[in-house]
Amino acid sequence: MPTGFSGGDTAFVLISAALVMLMTPGLAFFYGGMVRVKSTLNMLMMSFIALGIVTVLWVLYGFALSFGKDAGGIGLIGNLDWLGMRGIGTDALHGSIPILAFSAFQLMFAVITPALISGAIADRAKFSAWALFVALWVTIVYFPVAHMVWGPGGWLGTTVGVLDFAGGTAVHLNAGMAGLALALVLGKRVGFKKDPMRPHSLPLVMLGSGLLWFGWFGFNAGSELAADGIASVAFINTQIATASAMIGWLAFEKIRHGSFTTLGAASGAVAGLVGITPACAFISPLGSIFLGIACGAVCAWAVGLKYKLGFDDSLDVVGVHAVGGALGALLIGLLSTGHLYSPAKGLFYGGGLEQLGKQAVGVGVVGAFSFIGAWVIGKGIEKTMGFRVAEDVEVAGIDQAEHAESAYDFSAVGAALSKALAPSATVSEDEAEAEAADAGTKVEA
Repeated sequence: MPTGFSGGDTAFVLISAALVMLMTPGLAFFYGGMVRVKSTLNMLMMSFIALGIVTVLWVLYGFALSFGKDAGGIGLIGNLDWLGMRGIGTDALHGSIPILAFSAFQLMFAVITPALISGAIADRAKFSAWALFVALWVTIVYFPVAHMVWGPGGWLGTTVGVLDFAGGTAVHLNAGMAGLALALVLGKRVGFKKDPMRPHSLPLVMLGSGLLWFGWFGFNAGSELAADGIASVAFINTQIATASAMIGWLAFEKIRHGSFTTLGAASGAVAGLVGITPACAFISPLGSIFLGIACGAVCAWAVGLKYKLGFDDSLDVVGVHAVGGALGALLIGLLSTGHLYSPAKGLFYGGGLEQLGKQAVGVGVVGAFSFIGAWVIGKGIEKTMGFRVAEDVEVAGIDQAEHAESAYDFSAVGAALSKALAPSATVSEDEAEAEAADAGTKVEA
């Protein structure tokens, strides 16, 4: 094996990559439970198709553009030396792990990011148009953003000094702002603000959020790319912030609406996971409690903005991922201790406003770039092949129209119920008299 290789670190990263892969099916369940029955399969498929499309593009050019040597020295995109994953030997290392292990880990980030966007346009998008959007968006937006934030010589990460350990800007803010753009391009669902659009399966939502929580330990701790103390910090901070955010969301919900809901618990946990993602290796456990409560309460407030501002973000992608990702990134500028993964100190630790300013630049650049890119791509698809299904298809149910299937088959149940309730046409006169007499006896008794 080459000098510097660590079997333990490699195993840790490969397991973390598998955990991150599990997050995409987890997201599918989370989103799938939140939509109405007639859209369940479509929602599941919008997440699953990302596993297919992004994996192929990652091999062809995605890894090269994201993590290849900087092209032109301006920090915006990688070169094409690794086009088709060529030239990467099994002994080539990234730190103490093979480059191929690093590539597999980062691939799972690239997969889940467009899947996150899908919740903003639930119930109304053509599946073919969505698949095309995924391919174009990861190419034009995600791969450059990943390079700017994490790539060698990336402008935001290297030149500006933006801190983002596991993807608050590159993944969550990126996806959230793209979701906002698509929600504006496609317009509101039929019946928005009028018809009840409640989740059809809260148990499915809870299952999905649990899988996300589990997989997120690979997402955050795995981003250290080594089984060491920083990975341990990222792991424990992930748990602390997620738990705190769930409490923060539920407290806001109780004060605002008078109830503790299961949907609120699941959404609060996800908001905490989003918020701690960029900050998990820079802040203390006490800072994670503060961050988690703040993200839970603020995101719970933010999901209601769609009703005030008039955009239809079906499953609160903007309120949770855009707001949560931005808030988590900004809080690094307040809470970074300066003695963990980075020496940069936040305002609360004597670092002044410098790091907060850098974080604000990162949030602004990624948010604007993603929104504009997604809006242009979405508009282009809408003007050419059409992005939204016909109104009658949306009302009747997108699953049958787009996938020729339904998530739940109620036909057998309906037939059995109809048979049980229907009056019998073959009852004899003697049987009828006996039933009448028996009924009379029961009444007398």
